[in-house]
Amino acid sequence: MPKSSIINWYGLSDQSAVVELGKLLKQIRLNTNMTQEALAQKSGLDRSTISQLENGRAATILTLVQVLRALQKLELMENFVEEKISPIKALKTLGKERQRASTRKDDGD
Repeated sequence: MPKSSIINWYGLSDQSAVVELGKLLKQIRLNTNMTQEALAQKSGLDRSTISQLENGRAATILTLVQVLRALQKLELMENFVEEKISPIKALKTLGKERQRASTRKDDGD
């Protein structure tokens, strides 16, 4: 029976989520028939950095972007976009993005 590809990310600890992400990146690399050495050369990283990332060691966002670019999977970053808006609405809100969060005022304290 094939393993389910659905991951309950909220059910994982932060470290477990990093491990799962590393496994997913490794599978993407293998699906493109690329060695760690080839990915390292293409991304400008050391092979040991690729190995650490795939084995669930913490990495920087820059490292993740470099690896995704080398794997030609930067479109996965689209998942960080919260909502899709129309081009007209995008133009109306251009330059009006939130710059900081406001503090929550509690009534009871």
